Order: sequence, then C-alpha cells, then structure tokens
Amino acid sequence: MSMSNFNPALTTSWTKLKDLAEKAPRINDVISEGRQFNQRPIILEGLSLDLSRHGVDESIFNSLLELTEASPFSELRDGLFSGATINITENRAVGHTKLRTHSAENESALNALKDLSERIRNGTMRGHTNKVFTDIVNIGIGGSDLGPKMVCAALREYWHDAIQVHFIANVDGAEIRHLLSSINSETTLFIVSSKTFTTQETMLNADTAANWLSKHLQLSDPQSTNHMIGVTANREQALAYGLSTNNILTFSEDIGGRYSLWSGIGLSIAICVGFNNFNGLINGAACMDQHFQSAPLAKNMPVIMALLGLWYGNFLDVQSHAIVPYCERLSLLPSFLQQLDMESNGKRSNRAGEPINYSTGPIIWGQTGTNGQHAFFQLLHQGQHLVPVDFIAIRKDNTSSPTAHRLLLLNMVAQAAALAFGEKSTNEHKNYPGNRPSSILLMEELTPFNLGMLIALYEHKVFTSGAIWNINCFDQWGVELGKKLTQQLMNPDQTALDKATLRTLESLGPQD
Repeated sequence: MSMSNFNPALTTSWTKLKDLAEKAPRINDVISEGRQFNQRPIILEGLSLDLSRHGVDESIFNSLLELTEASPFSELRDGLFSGATINITENRAVGHTKLRTHSAENESALNALKDLSERIRNGTMRGHTNKVFTDIVNIGIGGSDLGPKMVCAALREYWHDAIQVHFIANVDGAEIRHLLSSINSETTLFIVSSKTFTTQETMLNADTAANWLSKHLQLSDPQSTNHMIGVTANREQALAYGLSTNNILTFSEDIGGRYSLWSGIGLSIAICVGFNNFNGLINGAACMDQHFQSAPLAKNMPVIMALLGLWYGNFLDVQSHAIVPYCERLSLLPSFLQQLDMESNGKRSNRAGEPINYSTGPIIWGQTGTNGQHAFFQLLHQGQHLVPVDFIAIRKDNTSSPTAHRLLLLNMVAQAAALAFGEKSTNEHKNYPGNRPSSILLMEELTPFNLGMLIALYEHKVFTSGAIWNINCFDQWGVELGKKLTQQLMNPDQTALDKATLRTLESLGPQD
C-alpha cells in the first residue's frame, strides 16, 4: 500500500498489539518481574523523562516500535525538517522547526523582532505624547494568544520590571473594556496578532482598541502610530488596516497558529522577558529538534510518549489524558497542550482523505497540582475511567521557599505512586486499585531553554502520533464550519435556518 493511504490497523504489529492488550500486564507485575521496557529516566540537558510507572513490557514496546517503522513516520519526519509539502490538505510545508535554525531568512526575521522588542523595552520607541510604554496588550486568539500567554506566565521570574504584558483573546467585550479601564492610553501599545489579519474576534478587539486610542488621544488614525503593531503572515492586509510599514512583523504562511510562538507571534514574549530569553526558548526547542531527529526510536522522548499514547488509546480504549504540572507558573500549560494536541490530531480521515476506522487524538485536560488533587484526583484514583497522567515538575525553584517546594514535589511523587500501586482494603470505599499509569517530566529549573525543550517535546509527540495514524496534524478544518455559520447569522436569511437555530436566535432578542 502507498503511504498516503496507509492504515495502521491492517499491519501485523497492530494485530499483535491487539492480542497483547487482551492480557496487558499490571504496572506492579512488570516492575516486580523486571520486564519494564525502560527502567531509567531519559535525560536531555535539563529535562528528564521518568517512564517507570507504565504497565508496558518489552514485547509491547517492541511491537509499538514495529508499528512506527511500518508507518509513514520516518518519511514525514524527514519532510518536516527538509521543508517538504507534508501539509497536503493546504499544499504547504510545515515551517515551525525552521524557525529554530540559523538560516539567513530566519536570522533576518529574528533581528527584526529583536530590534522592535528592545526599542520598546528600553524606551526608544514611544507613544504619541512621547511617553515610554508601560503596558503591552497582545490581541490575538488561539495560537496567537495561548502560546505567548503560557510562556510569559511560565517565565514570570524573568519579567521586565517596568512593563506589564496583557492578553486579550475572547470576543467577549467585557474583557477588553475592563482592561482598558485600568491602563493609560498614553503609555499603552497594542500588538494585533493574526496570521490572516482577518480573524473576526481579533479584528473586533483591535477596532475597540483603536477607537479607545482615538477617543483618549484625539487621534484620527491610531493604527498608523506607534501605539499599534501588527504580527501577521498577510502584510498587505495589515497595511490595508492602516498600520505603519515599520510596525509590522511578518512570518511565513507555513507556520501554523498553534506552532507560531517561535515566530513574530512571540513578540510579546520578547518584550516581557527580553530577547535573549526568547532566544533561549528557541535554542531549547532546537535542542529537542536535534534529539527527535537523531536519537534511536527506543530512546527518543517524543516518540516514546507518542507510543504510550497509542497503546492506551488504540489498544486499551483510553479516551483522555491529563496534564498536571506541579508548578503554578505552568498553570496555562494544560490549555496550551489541549489546543496543540486536539486541534492537530482530532481527525477522522487519513492523509488520502479516506475515513478511518481507529481512534485518533485523545481528550487533553488538566490543572496544576496540588489544586488538582482537591478537584479531580478522586476520579483518577477510584473512578471507572483509566486516565494516564503526565506529571511535570521543577527540581529547583528559586522563586519558592525550600519547605513549600519540597512539599509540592513530595505530593507529586506520592500521587504517582498511589496511582500506580494503589492500596488494598477490605473496606471497598477505601480500596485503591492502582494500575493507573503516569510519566514524570522533571525540569532541572524553569528556564527559557528548558521550557523550549518541553514545548518542542510535546510538538513532536503530537507529530509522531499523527504520523503513525497517517493523519494530517497541520490543518484544522473542523473549526471552519462554525466560523461560516457565525457569518451567516450576522445577516441571517430566515428561510435558510433550521427550526432549532431560528428559535435560539429569536430568544436572543433584537441586536442592540
């Protein structure tokens, strides 16, 4: 069969894995019998991956490796890094890893981002009344919001003392109105982040910002001033909006939104933590890129994480996966990874456009520990759903107290052990079945470099899963129908509406 219509469910390794799943070993048995597929953490620079709490023995793992080798994975991985057109539904290459290289094109874009971010940070670039900027508002949605917002929150230790960075995404007007009531128009700069510069939510919020600047600064064309910057793949549309040519950063069409924080979309990051730290983030991702390209599959962090996900999802009928960082600064990471995974791999057709008969992307969700322990861990321990967990923690945290940080880490280790091994009791209410798998990702410190490695690790995990399933990770047609219907409802043709939609629309009342 050709790789475009490859069906993993028709391989001998898939059949073998189905048989192995019928008698899947328990975590405790695999450990006690010394049959673990990987008994020591995999370490890359300041990041380690502990896989010791999985009921996966060598026979299961070897069959998963065989499945990978039979799939288009190797061909697609080569294409990812060579610039081949692997996003076949949009006829594009996939360019986010290119942003982590030292090509002439990329260096030029980085230098432009560096120059602009440093002029804002050092006060060289000023507002209409010649005051330095103290508040930066990033207006974007999806990948133009989640990635930069998550990174800025995670790297709080590196924030600029004199500049606050805010994020506005939702079209809910209450959010931007509340923010505008608390900041000074003379010292506020808006970054309008949109790949197409036509995104409905983003452009409505941008208009609100422009009108606010016009009112408070008596500006007839606020878009053309230093108070508004555009980051986009559509320079012509940004110019048509009225932005100054010197205040537009561009990136390539082949950069997907959820993979775009490494591009000009990361301007808010560079302003918040400084360009050198933004560059450290990129260098950490480049380190993971190299590992993903060169490490043997059996020792390859993203590949192994993807294979474990396939084992649980396709052979043990697991439907969801929890991300639980034991670090409050990583509180937005579960949401970021939710978009990365579910928008990439929530697909029902293969790369040839044929319907598929096997499960693809899992439901990704989570919250920080120890908060999650007091919210949903009851279900993880004693519920009827099997939910694998990724625990993520920082070994050394200079922003916390030694006592608090030690207790935080001990809570994580205790939860991982309780999930894996449980505890028997004659009182069924207090019986913990165990055999609940988890991985522990431990960063030496929460530095830009280590965070870059972590993000790229999950990017490549998602890519590997999609390659084995033979789906396209880099489109998102599923969100387009809702956008189209919203446009239709703005000027509805009553005769074209279904009865349920018409009744709901009428219940909203007339437009103000």
